Amino acid sequence: MNTATLDIFLAVSPGLEPVLLQEAREAGFETARTVAGGVEFTGGWPDVWRANYFLRGAARVLVRIAEFPAVHLSQLDKKARRIAWTDWLPKGAGLTVSASCRGSKLYHAGAVQQRVEVAAAEALGGSANADDGFRLQVRIVKNICTISLDTSGELLHRRGFKEAVVKAPMRETLAAMFLRACRYRGDEPVYDPMCGSGTFVIEAAEIASGLPAGRGRSFPFEQFPSFDAAGWADVKASAVSRSPGFVLAGSDRDAGAVKAASANAERAGVDAVTQFTQGDVRDAVPPEGPPGLVMINPPYGARIGNRKALYPVYHALGETLRTRFSGWRAGLVTSDEALARAARLPFDRPGPPVDHGGIKIRLYQTRPLP
Repeated sequence: MNTATLDIFLAVSPGLEPVLLQEAREAGFETARTVAGGVEFTGGWPDVWRANYFLRGAARVLVRIAEFPAVHLSQLDKKARRIAWTDWLPKGAGLTVSASCRGSKLYHAGAVQQRVEVAAAEALGGSANADDGFRLQVRIVKNICTISLDTSGELLHRRGFKEAVVKAPMRETLAAMFLRACRYRGDEPVYDPMCGSGTFVIEAAEIASGLPAGRGRSFPFEQFPSFDAAGWADVKASAVSRSPGFVLAGSDRDAGAVKAASANAERAGVDAVTQFTQGDVRDAVPPEGPPGLVMINPPYGARIGNRKALYPVYHALGETLRTRFSGWRAGLVTSDEALARAARLPFDRPGPPVDHGGIKIRLYQTRPLP
């Protein structure tokens, strides 16, 4: 197996870098540090595999394969052709390259993309611009070109279980980071009274059950020359599942959402520890057992619903939590501070803005309610 030391980058939505750093360090990536848009650390290929398989918040895991100055296309082309492409990718591999340029003499991203794509494809004997090819990312910032190999393929929020969705679903990676920001570690119940397709509840149930985020999918690194099947088997075998000992619950007034959430939970293998029921937020009651975390992603009025009509919904949500959920913490995600205030809950200072499909959302959370 290739034992080279690699520069590894974990991509995350800007604003969530400190939360992902916490997860990465808890996973044993001790050299991890935050940078703009993610977390970086050094390690070997088994660390790349572990990051893809276990981390719940990373959107992609990238490996830097080259970094050099480039101020004109001929220089970029020459240095791209010096890369030992067959050390990184299989012969005959198809490729797709994305490129970005900022503050550099090379400013035409399309030309940069084409030069790197052709250099790699010719070295590998493969095809450029292949729809299902291996992905490379090229970034030129202040005349320094960085070429990274995407080891994840499809974005990591695609766990492989959520086939049934409702309007404006939250990505699993975002849900995992918001749960962690609310200090959720899998040792307490979670309840979502506006559960939609069940993302928060299912993600929390997987954490509580010790189930790896990537267990239901495959990864491009399984086809890299550096791949070692026995080492990969060891990574997967290191997962330790457990029984939570409590139920994680969700409800929604939409019968279709409840059906979707139940189906997704079954596919994820957490149907035995989750429960979804139909009901209005005004009628929500705590599940049996100790208090835990109420986690909610209500409509914002940006994609779903009329904003003015949502004020009574947020007010009813807050009243329900204040009167029936003593001892529970609340985490609420919304793009609208005025709507959050309408809940009349004792929120701490909101978290930083985070991009969610082009909408800036923030996490509002409380301490245990009186």
